[in-house]
Amino acid sequence: MNFETLQTTLTTNALAIGLKLTAAIAMWIIGRWIIGLVMKVVSRAIERGGKIDATLSKYVTSILSVLLTIGLVVGILGYVGIQTTTFAALLAGAGLAIGTAWGGLMAHFAAGAFLQVLRPFKVGDIVSAGGVEGQIKEIGLFSTTFVSGDNVTITVGNNKIFSDSIKNYSALAFRRVDVVAKVANSVDVKEAISKLRPAIAAIKNVQTNPAPEIEILGFTPEGPQIAVRPFCHTDNYWQVLFETNAAIVSVFGSAGYPTPETPMASRILPAA
Repeated sequence: MNFETLQTTLTTNALAIGLKLTAAIAMWIIGRWIIGLVMKVVSRAIERGGKIDATLSKYVTSILSVLLTIGLVVGILGYVGIQTTTFAALLAGAGLAIGTAWGGLMAHFAAGAFLQVLRPFKVGDIVSAGGVEGQIKEIGLFSTTFVSGDNVTITVGNNKIFSDSIKNYSALAFRRVDVVAKVANSVDVKEAISKLRPAIAAIKNVQTNPAPEIEILGFTPEGPQIAVRPFCHTDNYWQVLFETNAAIVSVFGSAGYPTPETPMASRILPAA
């Protein structure tokens, strides 16, 4: 084979490979666009049906998206000329690292399935789990997305959430707000409590049943501590907390109660 023949062969093969790569990239772009359209149609159909809640619908659409993407990748590989069996053999030969990573992914996938079945929380709930606290935005195939109180998106692996304790603040109809008020030793504690009760009960979104709990919590050198505990819906927690603190300041200020101060003991030493 002379040089010209070799050059012609290389040029022809390079052109063929370039065309296949270009076609593969175009197939990927068009395929992802079609998958996006399909996902939008499926999501709208689920929303219109109304029989599947938001938590399960997002999980189902995530699975469908992954399956369609895998099918697209397999199709592109087949077009390029890479047999799927050969591709699988290459993955199998990648070694222990890929196997360990895949095992971790499967653990997250299994945990996500259990979260869907057992339902310790759903999309929209305010939850503390996996070392994170916030509102559940999405329960995915391998991870769950939170939105924290300061509006930060946090993603946590499903297995970490499922293997840890889960605190769901939205599971019950109401929750308790805990505030501690301190009065000076000279203040009549019973009078302070009687003044606080109507002020706390008048706060917007405070539950009447159960009624707010206002009792003596303990004693300090500065004065008694009063536990002020109204109940409210989770959505109104911070509003009730802030207005409870404001009500305590207003009531005690109107009553003219002195600020609690640490008692100071002095001793006069005799002259040397």
